[in-house]
Amino acid sequence: MMTNDVRRAGRALVMGGAAVALMVTVACTATPDVSTAAAKDPASAQLARGKYLVAIGGCNDCHTPLKMGPRGPEPDMTRYLSGHPESMVMPPAPKLEMPWMYAGNATNTAYAGPWGISYAINLTSDEATGLGQWTEHGFVQALKTGRHLGIATGRMIMPPMPWPAYAQMTDEDVKAMFAFLRTVPAIRNRVPDAIVAPVMPPDAAPAPTAPRP
Repeated sequence: MMTNDVRRAGRALVMGGAAVALMVTVACTATPDVSTAAAKDPASAQLARGKYLVAIGGCNDCHTPLKMGPRGPEPDMTRYLSGHPESMVMPPAPKLEMPWMYAGNATNTAYAGPWGISYAINLTSDEATGLGQWTEHGFVQALKTGRHLGIATGRMIMPPMPWPAYAQMTDEDVKAMFAFLRTVPAIRNRVPDAIVAPVMPPDAAPAPTAPRP
């Protein structure tokens, strides 16, 4: 015959197993269905997608000024995506001799080469100096065609902006990036206009359609 202690131990084991099974069932049931969540709130899903694309697309590398940190240059996140600092007036570009082709400044927001002098623009939502007045259509056209402001008659977007790579993105992905950038806190920072070289040597012009390796 089973003793009372054995019976109690058996009941405890069964109850413990049932509790574990219940916890697993609840945990699995509570796991959110990402696709369902996206379907219920497409705007939030688009913003999340845009934030992800801006991060992996390297926008921060050029459009957020660098500052010197304890381990060397690092992004100044107080000026996140605000472009070349308005207060940093650049001297004339250095004279370069081959095999040196281009030069960049300390904040990695100004660049000089055969194309002229280019500056990383302000991508924050500021109405006066950032993307606040851009339209979604203009942003898509800019990345798809490589034309400044997305205007067909505008100048080409200048190096080192890798627009040929972004041109391979779907329209929906580019729209997601724009949607996210419109949520980036506005920073008033007027970036200088690019200076286009009088004549750009053919072998120095960026490929109009070829994707970046």
